Amino acid sequence: MKKLVILISGRGSNMEAIVRACASQRWPASVAAVISNRPDAAGLTFATTHSIATVVVDHMQFDGRDAFNSALIRALDTYEPDLVVLAGFMRILTPAFVKRYSNRMMNVHPSLLPSFTGLNTHQRALDRGVTVHGATVHFVTAELDYGPIIAQGIVPVLSGDTADVLAARVLRLEHELYPRVIRWFIEDQLRVCNNRVELAVTKTRLLFRLDAI
Repeated sequence: MKKLVILISGRGSNMEAIVRACASQRWPASVAAVISNRPDAAGLTFATTHSIATVVVDHMQFDGRDAFNSALIRALDTYEPDLVVLAGFMRILTPAFVKRYSNRMMNVHPSLLPSFTGLNTHQRALDRGVTVHGATVHFVTAELDYGPIIAQGIVPVLSGDTADVLAARVLRLEHELYPRVIRWFIEDQLRVCNNRVELAVTKTRLLFRLDAI
């Protein structure tokens, strides 16, 4: 039975999708804890109501990133996670932190990496006039948004889209894509070789949602 620890900063809608998938699909895993860097994160309430341990490591209480990351490591290691899941966790992690959880920490980024790293991905996609947009699940490395890509999902960019409309479409995609990838990890289907991810089973690593619904 593998243990997941999910890091959030806000509502944690991807965290909710993962918790629900874990229960409904009867994964051989459990969500051991949800940790937030913000005490007012709405996702903490969802975790508590689902009998999941919650921890707050408030970044505002620490003098610098290194001190915060050290405290976060201590909180994480209490639960001995097999996988650390970043689900809307809005803090940059130190290289030492990333190295500690190498190849066992995932993130979902709201773009088709390597395009549109960083923030404001949806408006930037609209500004560039792309016809498709999407999300990428990747292992986390010290280089922001450049870790080995595990899977990607695609949605169309439609005439009249705003950044908010496009963001909502991508988020619905993430709720399907992220749990799927985490289950592959739990089932030991993922291998990282030369900074590339290999999938042991014959399944597509590209999710299309071109109906935009």
